[in-house]
Amino acid sequence: MDKNTMMQALAREAHEKAQFTGTWLFAEKGKIVSKGAVGWQDPEDTVPLAAECVFDLASVSKNFAAAAILILRRRGLLSLDDDIRKFFPQIPYADVRVRNLLNHTGGLPDYMKWVDELAKRENTIPGNDVIVRFLCECGKKAEFAPGEKFEYSNTGYCLLAEIVEKVSGVPFEDFLRKEIFEPAGMTTARVRHRRKNRETVPNLAHAMVLEEGRLVRPEDSKWSRYTVTLDGASGDGNVYASVLDLFAWDQALRAGKVLTREEQEMMYTPGKLNDGKTVGEEEYGYGFGWFVVEPEELGKVVSHSGGWPGVHTWFGRYLDADMVLIILSCRNSLDARVHEGFFHGLSAIARGKEEELKPLAPIEDLMVRDPDRSGWTAFCGKYETDPDDDCIAEVCLKDGDLWATIVSDMGAAYAWKLYPLGENTFGFKEDETEITFVENGFTCDGELHKKL
Repeated sequence: MDKNTMMQALAREAHEKAQFTGTWLFAEKGKIVSKGAVGWQDPEDTVPLAAECVFDLASVSKNFAAAAILILRRRGLLSLDDDIRKFFPQIPYADVRVRNLLNHTGGLPDYMKWVDELAKRENTIPGNDVIVRFLCECGKKAEFAPGEKFEYSNTGYCLLAEIVEKVSGVPFEDFLRKEIFEPAGMTTARVRHRRKNRETVPNLAHAMVLEEGRLVRPEDSKWSRYTVTLDGASGDGNVYASVLDLFAWDQALRAGKVLTREEQEMMYTPGKLNDGKTVGEEEYGYGFGWFVVEPEELGKVVSHSGGWPGVHTWFGRYLDADMVLIILSCRNSLDARVHEGFFHGLSAIARGKEEELKPLAPIEDLMVRDPDRSGWTAFCGKYETDPDDDCIAEVCLKDGDLWATIVSDMGAAYAWKLYPLGENTFGFKEDETEITFVENGFTCDGELHKKL
């Protein structure tokens, strides 16, 4: 099985179908087997991407915040069982430990909408220190008691960055550069707030989002509420790096640089909830900044994905098999199923599972041909929404097709066409989510959303 040839071919196919613009790298036993780049790094499509290009890693950044905490623990400057009020006594949430922040079991409310509204009121892009102000002023109750359950928390990782800064006496950006990036040989990796600080980033792979059928800069789109007003955040994102940087990080970890093997074992071990259950999701446990799974054939695998307007990233490290796969994408695809099929396809090739490769089929190839539209008017109307989540607020008919108005947790509204996939079941191009209309609403991922 020629993994390089297969990966190159799959990347070209995905790019030709406008489903992947980005870079990838796959290595086995410390040697690069395949790396490449397809597409353009600039919005004007004049400069080709290269492996050296720097991407916004989005949530792949979280493992660096976790590593910083473990370095400070080794130096005796903090304990994983420290209460967060040891560092910030004014925070009103009780019994939340550093460990809870690391494995998303703290129950702290989400900061994004509150900080976005503050930024607009004060006409500024807040720095990461606003996270403490948010926790003190938002007036929101904890989502749950610490350790009660796992709920992914960007707030927790922003607070970790503030703890690093408070304990070390060094700005978080400088701490990562001096203590992690430089020792690991990550020559272009940096924490960046390029909109807040008006930074020019050399070799930047500019993110582009799909809006009304065309690709635009996130700051010129409805997603500006994320990419501009939240640009000052640290810990949960905003590390910029290349696939070569992440490969260097993988190799440094395997060599025991930066973090000891004991510290890495802590990172790669899912925590336990108060009831003794494993911290994480159905198929994945969660350690410190890493999702963890142990497939029988490959041994332990740690990984993290990242998603931000125009950005889709994945960093997978096969610890026992001594492999690493890195995929960085900087443009929205035209079809989420094809885009995910490409990501899964590269993973299948990396694992030697050629039989798992599937055609990169867009939703038009999967939809029901000539569906019976006679009952579709019954699906139209307004639906219950959750202010803390992206929701379908309304469904309507437009030129014979069903369209859904989606309202994000930040208040942005956008329209997605619904494609019939079966009896009363529909999907979107922009997302792999499927919904099924029932008598009093629709179901999505087993949850009922009632019609108003």
